[in-house]
Amino acid sequence: MGQYATVWDQKEASEIIKDWNGVDQVLLRNPHGASAKISLHGGQVISWRNELGEELLFTSNKAIFKPPKSMRGGIQICYPQFGDCGSLDQHGFARNKIWVIDENPPPLNSNESLGKSFVDLLLKPSEDDLKQWPHSFEFRLRVSLAVDGDLTLTSRIRNINGKPFSFSFAYHTYLSVSDISEVRIEGLETLDYLDNLSQRQLLTEQGDAITFESEMDRTYLRSPKVVAVLDHERKRTYVIGKEGLPDTVVWNPWEKKSKTMADFGDEEYKSMLCVDGAAVERPITLKPGEEWTGRLILTAVKSSFCFDQLELQSKGF
Repeated sequence: MGQYATVWDQKEASEIIKDWNGVDQVLLRNPHGASAKISLHGGQVISWRNELGEELLFTSNKAIFKPPKSMRGGIQICYPQFGDCGSLDQHGFARNKIWVIDENPPPLNSNESLGKSFVDLLLKPSEDDLKQWPHSFEFRLRVSLAVDGDLTLTSRIRNINGKPFSFSFAYHTYLSVSDISEVRIEGLETLDYLDNLSQRQLLTEQGDAITFESEMDRTYLRSPKVVAVLDHERKRTYVIGKEGLPDTVVWNPWEKKSKTMADFGDEEYKSMLCVDGAAVERPITLKPGEEWTGRLILTAVKSSFCFDQLELQSKGF
């Protein structure tokens, strides 16, 4: 451990840089060359690279990098509303706000920082936010990069309001894939899902695995804590773990919808897939003083095994 002591010093393992709009970004590194980049605009993870320098998250070539517009790609924080099922704009306002670095956050479990480089961010509602959503809260987000390259996002939302409030939530995660037609998702078989392309009709998954031949926008209900995205061409598997997030959203816009999005290339649907840990069907309700925690853990490994053989115990599930 001694030889890594300087590497794991917080000052050595993280660096604050600026994008071309002057917005701060935090760059995290681990000793083996993996990295993650987090923008204070939206508290958004905009890059996650493995030890070979390969980018694991998708960002559109047409993404708009200018506040208050959120960037198309990375991992967006959708709060206090996911989608358009509410009075707020699509996916809420947290992803459009400038967050601040939280220098003195309340402590997490000791293993949440052991052997990891991390940053703590904080969002509180502005006066404009309270006009459109009149609930006071503190939203703390920790993004950490482990020695093995795993990326973890931990959200803690506290009600500092005088009355209860409810919200929906998602980590809107854009994964980089080789070819959407060659990708499959395992772990969501036989589950009920809401088909967002058919007025949220309740259906049941029939396939042995989820594959893609057309536009898909589904919310899988009461999904397991771990699902896997297998990319055959790259021989890579993304393992997506979640805690406090009962649902999993799967989205790919396919060809027709891609052409309607100004910040998304016509052919880019082929190289991306969104798989989101979420709380959508049943909103989270917090009483005054209560706190909710939701966690996303992303792992990228070689696809030399079947999902059934995955040693989930080693990932803490």
